[in-house]
Amino acid sequence: MIDAAAAEAPAPAEAAPPLLAEEIGFVEFDPYLQTTTLAGKVDARDERDERDELVLERYKRGLNFPQATCTIEDLRLENGAESQPVTVYGYMGTRADLSKNLSFFELLDLDLTRSVQVVSSLKPKSLGGDGEVIGGASGNDDGSAKANAGSHYLVRKLQPYTPVVVTGILCPRKAKASESVPASTGSTTTPNTTNTAVTKNNTLEIHLASLISLNNFPENILAQSDTNFPPEQRHLELRTQPSLRSALHFRARVNALCRDELARKQGFLEVETPILFKSTPEGAREFVVPTRRKGLAYALPQSPQQYKQILMGSGVRRYFQVARCFRDEDLRADRQPEFTQLDLEMSFATGEQVMQVIEALIRRLWKELLGIDLVDPFPRMPYRQAMTRYGSDKPDIRLPTTIMCLDKLDLVPENLRGMISDLPKPIVDGMIFRLTNETPEHGVSSRDEAYSEDVDPRTTQKFIRQFMDSPEAEPFNKNPEGQPGIFIIDSRKPLQGLQAFGFEHAEKTHEALNLLDGDLLILQARANKTLSGGSTPLGNLRLALHRFATKQGYIDPPTGFAPLWITDFPLFTPSSTADSEPGQRGAAGLSSTHHPFTSPKTAADVDLLLTNPERVIGEHYDIVMNGIELGGGSRRIHDAAMQRLVMEKVLKMSEARIDEFAHLLEVLRAGCPPHAGIALGFDRLVAVMLRRESVRDVIAFPKGGRGEDPLVGSPGVLGREVLDTYHLRLKERE
Repeated sequence: MIDAAAAEAPAPAEAAPPLLAEEIGFVEFDPYLQTTTLAGKVDARDERDERDELVLERYKRGLNFPQATCTIEDLRLENGAESQPVTVYGYMGTRADLSKNLSFFELLDLDLTRSVQVVSSLKPKSLGGDGEVIGGASGNDDGSAKANAGSHYLVRKLQPYTPVVVTGILCPRKAKASESVPASTGSTTTPNTTNTAVTKNNTLEIHLASLISLNNFPENILAQSDTNFPPEQRHLELRTQPSLRSALHFRARVNALCRDELARKQGFLEVETPILFKSTPEGAREFVVPTRRKGLAYALPQSPQQYKQILMGSGVRRYFQVARCFRDEDLRADRQPEFTQLDLEMSFATGEQVMQVIEALIRRLWKELLGIDLVDPFPRMPYRQAMTRYGSDKPDIRLPTTIMCLDKLDLVPENLRGMISDLPKPIVDGMIFRLTNETPEHGVSSRDEAYSEDVDPRTTQKFIRQFMDSPEAEPFNKNPEGQPGIFIIDSRKPLQGLQAFGFEHAEKTHEALNLLDGDLLILQARANKTLSGGSTPLGNLRLALHRFATKQGYIDPPTGFAPLWITDFPLFTPSSTADSEPGQRGAAGLSSTHHPFTSPKTAADVDLLLTNPERVIGEHYDIVMNGIELGGGSRRIHDAAMQRLVMEKVLKMSEARIDEFAHLLEVLRAGCPPHAGIALGFDRLVAVMLRRESVRDVIAFPKGGRGEDPLVGSPGVLGREVLDTYHLRLKERE
């Protein structure tokens, strides 16, 4: 039996029971706390030797921890038994001490998603009439009493998130289903780590007989679900944030489903392509990997683009892989220097077949993982229409605000045009922003029919003043093409708030645009040239106003998912001056919008290549969801002579630059079939599905804003020995 004296007057929590380490085979992780438990095993050596001995002893005893009989998820009483012995692994959770002799704690499973209550008492429940206690000692064994006292002591000492082995008796739980771990009655308890993501077993509990700590969680770390850990403690953030761990589980499910859809259902072959590649001018800036061979270096791949085209010329019909890619570019919330792509390519195919495969994949992902049926087929929109109507090549079509060219309606007088811009003969676009949750139904042409809710112009005025005074408005106030012209429609004011238009144009504008009280009419001038790039200032303002109105509570955030294909991109765009977007470094002043391997779309586009390349449309397509680009692809040039012509005659790349693609040209020359493909940003795909603002929330170990990983301290400083090995020399600052 358990020693009655020990049960009535247990040792205080501050001191370990006698012979703790000897009797239960336990030495705590932190040797500085147990310098006396092994005093009999060390000679008169210095303190450091004693601590080393403790570390070694602790580690030896942790090598052979008991085998678990089941997981917390699988806990159940077999064959109608009233109780049965179990050994389970897990993490310490919330603890409550009812008295010196009785404590309860939550044992979290290995995934930190399930828990069971453990009861620790100095009078442990026995297995049955024979009085046997879990652990193999008989009920009247004095060693068993000491072991039980030691385990009870540990329960009250160990911190949450400590990994442990619990051995005890599984019994029906007497507490009601609605009850949680009992509240403390005044004794010291550990920090509350309970979170709503944990599923509790409210029908069973374990009566503790033995507790073994496999490590120790430091007392000086406060780990709760609402603790904000710095980036260098990402491991603690992952352990304490259920949303981050669930995102990783969800990411794995997306990965598995993509592989099943492509490999099993669509007949794609998964092929891994090399990470150590060579530097080629595809468009983005690369990471270079030096070698010990002087003057030679690898480059990390921006994408598997060239290798997958080589596979098409190698007889692989359909290829895919979940690929790691690297680009040395400026970081944003949706970009990382290293990222994951779902990459695929199809031979004897055009962009149409690729788009069909991707639609089937995305619809299946949303249906099976989110329970959402997406529209079938996905709508399509040409690039020019997206830029003119939404001011973006990845528009969020859930937002009702659209952009119109006011010049086509002859609504802007010359004096007003000069007030909003110094550009010579600018184009003036406009949009109507309304603080309402109403969305006009498709086919309704009249705005007064579309909107039934009144909007007070004073509310609109308050909103726009808040926005223009906020940091979000700074880029629009500093727009070199001119600040936006802002007008609040108010029937109580002269010309209903359009005084700057003059009488004639104000009346004409009000009638042509069907303006309503509370409307916010915004004008924006731009240079009189063809739209290019990814967005316009007015398109960015459209998004900024919606975000700010949502953040301030004026309107509700948009809901649902709106997929969209953007097609008919220009094959070439004016070259960027940014170092992170060097393009192909040709002399034509043009760069490939996608990459230099993209094919013109039609025979008419081919005819324009040498005479008017700016007007050539490429067979290039992007898949967009809720204003976020999920991926992009194109039909490729499969003819070597045609590929060389584009590089040499259109982009005017140097012969040295073209020679960097000699391997690809040789593959195309060897009878490569027509082919097309696409790459989905896998990190971004998962973030959109989970409605996360940043891809950092769905990546286990993301890089920071400067490409650094504070957890491991990368990138690191190269020492002289490493520099010499790789024939490198640091350039002196100028």
